Amino acid sequence: MTDLRPVLRFAPSPTGYLHIGHAFSALFTARMAERLEGRFLLRIEDTDATRCRPEFEAAIYEDLAWVGLAWEEPARRQSDHLADYAAALDALRGMGVAFPCFASRKEIAEAAERLGPDWPRDPDGAPLYPGIWRDADPSAAAARIAAGEPYAMRLDNTKARARANVRLSYVCFDEAGQTREVMAHPERWGDILLASRDRPASYHLAVVVDDALQGITHVTRGADLEAATDIHRLLQALLGLPAPLYCHHRLIFDPFGRKLAKSARDKSLRSLRAEGVTAADIRRQLGFD
Repeated sequence: MTDLRPVLRFAPSPTGYLHIGHAFSALFTARMAERLEGRFLLRIEDTDATRCRPEFEAAIYEDLAWVGLAWEEPARRQSDHLADYAAALDALRGMGVAFPCFASRKEIAEAAERLGPDWPRDPDGAPLYPGIWRDADPSAAAARIAAGEPYAMRLDNTKARARANVRLSYVCFDEAGQTREVMAHPERWGDILLASRDRPASYHLAVVVDDALQGITHVTRGADLEAATDIHRLLQALLGLPAPLYCHHRLIFDPFGRKLAKSARDKSLRSLRAEGVTAADIRRQLGFD
């Protein structure tokens, strides 16, 4: 018998220890799954081989259990599904909407800088890819690949939108169950990265493939990822993948109004636990008591 219950997921990356912001997102998703009488899954997003560590993954399981969460076993690990991402990337290449880029990060940054201060930036504040290799001769690019030169794969945003040829929008939902349609504008992301030498699938590519394969029906994630839904809708349309409903919850900030981040070494759940803070304290502080 087919299980028609809603499916939600919490998907952290093992690149550091979880902090209170992660706890809020996980608890929010679990509560939403309960309200929808759905399933709560855990996905470990570990495609970044240079930053992911086994000890951080082990800590994710420990910290989530400590705050009182349970999920369906086993958790999905992205590193176990690289073939799925490769197949999606091959599909995009076959459509003619992906191209190899041989420029380094430094070269891309310098090219964007030469275009002046008015060169557009993506929603995260980074300059849009300046098109260095977008229209390169395919045979020349193939020769460089055959010679073993490192490269990244990027999405030709203009060609991709033309290929999709659909009205791109998605449905947002809130805690009260209200829904609304939101138009997607993937053009503001430019030619996003799809894969690189260090990462076989970018966040954008991996997340849409994972959500489809896991049957995710409702995506809950922080408001800082709301703009990313634009490019995810484009990839879903290209790859023929279903579009979940989306809820972008509030973020947790420090006393100075800065969003908590692992990269900023914000105090982790495990360090709070070592100081004597209890799981009940955390849940109460975040409004889940």
